[in-house]
Amino acid sequence: MELAILLPVGILVLAMLVIGARIALAGGSISGVAGIAARDASLARSSIAAQQVATASATSALASRDLHCSDVQVTVDASGFNNAPGSFASVTVAVTCTVELSDIGVAGLPGSRTLRDTATSPLDPARDLS
Repeated sequence: MELAILLPVGILVLAMLVIGARIALAGGSISGVAGIAARDASLARSSIAAQQVATASATSALASRDLHCSDVQVTVDASGFNNAPGSFASVTVAVTCTVELSDIGVAGLPGSRTLRDTATSPLDPARDLS
């Protein structure tokens, strides 16, 4: 009788541990993705190229880390490219990734978790705009 009462509670605790582990692993996997994308974007020659490079770099980094995101959003602030060469400028990249949790299969638990990472990388002050 006691086992019949405690078994559902034990299963629920185990499911919560699995969800917590999945969130922690996903959070660790997304850490640094924006940094990679920001570094790659800072090497671009224009703000348009920086946005394209950052998006491709972030998507590639997430795929290489086996982080299965249902929705990846990469936001690039490349306004630093408007500054004159010789002045301080930077590129900021924000990566948002939604990780699905619904495949764990416990009723009533949240279906997804949104993870975020942001990084800034300086532009080369001696960059050539030609």
